[in-house]
Amino acid sequence: MNDNLLGMLAGALVSGAAVTIEVTAGSLIVALIIGIALATIEFLSDNRLLRIAIRFYVESLRNIPSLTFLFLLYFGLASLGFRLSSIAAAVAGLGLIGGAICVDIFRSGFQSVPVGQSEAAASIGLSPLAAFRLIVFPQGLSLALPSLGNYAVSLVKDTSLVAAIAAPEILFNARQLVNETFETTLIYGGAAAVYLILTSVVARSVSLMEQKLEIR
Repeated sequence: MNDNLLGMLAGALVSGAAVTIEVTAGSLIVALIIGIALATIEFLSDNRLLRIAIRFYVESLRNIPSLTFLFLLYFGLASLGFRLSSIAAAVAGLGLIGGAICVDIFRSGFQSVPVGQSEAAASIGLSPLAAFRLIVFPQGLSLALPSLGNYAVSLVKDTSLVAAIAAPEILFNARQLVNETFETTLIYGGAAAVYLILTSVVARSVSLMEQKLEIR
């Protein structure tokens, strides 16, 4: 071990962590937008075909292996002439998969709000949409937060999958450095430590948000 190796390792892990954070943030935003939108539609809509379409999306994306879906986006679209960058494919793939997860998380949160509150809102003249916006939606988001926190932590770990499509995140950079130096224990140990730090920060942030909501 020498200072040169440590410097290379630090640089690889820092640059990889930046990409990991970028992919995580982008995927999370995509997942939350899809999750909130489709869960709201599924909760409010009486259109059977629309609800079936949402269920099809959710069940399909939740049951296809994430790596397979990433390959489909990155390599499959490229074969059709639609070439995405590795980071764009990572954000799109993990975001779409996460969206399916978030649909169920938000739907469960909305369904956990006591029905009596919606009935009381209807009794004072609020429309179903108004009752949802003022009563069900804010409480549902609060109830969904613990599950969203678990998903966010899992998402950070799942970003390691995008190394397979050459996105230069933590694992990809670590593997490249191992190929150059053959220092497996130090390099992969450092990569694991960075993942642990990132997941701990996410978990702690969610915990603080939950505490603030409980105080309110």
